[in-house]
This record gives sequence, C-alpha cells and structure tokens, in this order.
Amino acid sequence: MNLPYVILAFVTAQRLSELVIDRRNTARLKAQGAFEVGASHYPVMVALHASWLAALWFTVGDRAVNWLLLGVFAVLQLLRVWVLATLGPRWTTRVIVLPGAPLVTGGPFRFLRHPNYTVVTAEIAVLPLVFGLWGIAVLFTVLNAAMLYVRIRAENRALYT
Repeated sequence: MNLPYVILAFVTAQRLSELVIDRRNTARLKAQGAFEVGASHYPVMVALHASWLAALWFTVGDRAVNWLLLGVFAVLQLLRVWVLATLGPRWTTRVIVLPGAPLVTGGPFRFLRHPNYTVVTAEIAVLPLVFGLWGIAVLFTVLNAAMLYVRIRAENRALYT
C-alpha cells in the first residue's frame, strides 16, 4: 500500500462527494428562488482545483509523508466538515444567493466571514507539503489567491451590498 496514493484517493473521493452535495443543494436552492452569482469564474475554479489534484497524483510517487503536516491536514478536514455542517443545505461550491435568507452567522462564521475559503487555502498549501512538494504548494496557493480575489469580491457584492 502506497500511503501518498491512499491519502490522495481520500481527498479525491471527498471532493467528488462534495460535488454531489453541491448539485443537490444548488438544485434545491434554485427551486426556492435562489440565483447564482459569478458563474463565469466557476469553470476556472473547478479547473484550478482539478489541476491541483492532478499535479499531486502525477508527482507524489512514493514520497515520504510528513506526519506533522498530515495531522494539520486532518485538522483542516475537521474544520471543512464544520463549515459544511454549519451551512447545511445552503452549502454549495458555487455562489448561490437565496433572496431574503439571513446570512449564516453561527459555527465558524462567528469568527470569519469566509471560513471555507480559509480552509481551502490552507489545504491547497498543506497537502502538497505533506509530500514535500513545495513547488505545487506555492504555485497553486498563488493561483488560488488570484481566484479567490475574484470570487470573494463577487460573493461580497452579492451578500453584503
């Protein structure tokens, strides 16, 4: 058993299952009158995340695992679950606005306006570092920052103005 590939299989399965949750929640929200904001950047975001995972799959090989950083990544997964559980049926990978619905202010949203983006940013940096892949960590952290600059501005305009 090659532990790096087991870890990547877990992360890949997690991301694919989240796309299933996203589709279900998006459909439900749109049926309630919600609308999407920033749809034009969504395919770029999906390509960025898919490329990050692909880069890891193609470069990880039989590298050693940094157990401390794997522990940090595990904590990030708990924070991810906290965000998803807090948003419940309102969690999507898209920016979906349900008119008249109050902003979520519980859970991690008590401390941060965008906790999911904080977790994802940390994941994009930490997982490659688990395998010593500094180049992937730096490259995709920078690309993700550029993507979040666009996405958070669109989301803030939709939710806070």
